[in-house]
Amino acid sequence: MILITGATGNIGTELAKQLAAQGIAFRALVRSPKTIEGAETVIGDMSDKNSLAKALQGVEKAFLLTNSSEEAEQLQSNFVEAAIEAGVQHIVKLSQFAAAKNAPVRFLRYHAAIEEKIIQSGMAYTFLRPNLFMQGLLGFADLIKHTHQFYAAIGDAAISLVDIRDIAAVAAITLTQPGHENKIYDLTGPAAITHAEMAAYLSAATGKQISFVDVPAAAMRPALIQAGFPEWQADGLLEDYAHYARGEAAEISAAIVDVTGIPARDFASFANGYATFFAA
Repeated sequence: MILITGATGNIGTELAKQLAAQGIAFRALVRSPKTIEGAETVIGDMSDKNSLAKALQGVEKAFLLTNSSEEAEQLQSNFVEAAIEAGVQHIVKLSQFAAAKNAPVRFLRYHAAIEEKIIQSGMAYTFLRPNLFMQGLLGFADLIKHTHQFYAAIGDAAISLVDIRDIAAVAAITLTQPGHENKIYDLTGPAAITHAEMAAYLSAATGKQISFVDVPAAAMRPALIQAGFPEWQADGLLEDYAHYARGEAAEISAAIVDVTGIPARDFASFANGYATFFAA
């Protein structure tokens, strides 16, 4: 039995879809009643250890993903402890590219802390460390539609962005096929590109002139707050973008093609596939 957490989020939804398409039975942990094709759903909350124990009954493998929150590290720690007690044999954890205990980015530190906890548990593990999601640009879709611009504090640093569909494909294989135990996979696209190059690809895909505007971090923070991000998340995103601006997210990994046998999607294919989201 496989348990999927985060099954209603972007990556979890795609992972559930791929497992269902392959006829693979799985259980999905949800916080409220939902129907997920191919899944046995169980209602629970990672802050409630009793509900986790119920969800994990009979589970051999689990996919660990929580949404971004101030409590994410504690919630994932709760899950790992419940998985140990339930006798789970293998956790596939969605982590983040460059996760490290001494990172200046809070999100990278928390992922590294949970990775270490899983390793110390003695369970088999697979850590998926994706770089910046291509689909993250969908958060700027309305801005791009109406102003034909988007903004970030990153300069001309290149990032090897990755498509979430490729992340889900790797997750599906590592959950269902042997040979991925105790492995760490950096998941990137096939090329590192700048935000200005992203704008050029979006322009070509939409037929609109879309431009990227580099802004100082001091200007990015109030814009994030105005857009509705809580302060802790805005500050964390600024740390993320400082990490990108230092050129620390340009490495290209072959893990996606190595695991799936299919080359990672490039940004041009993402832009073409999602063009209607960005075109007015």
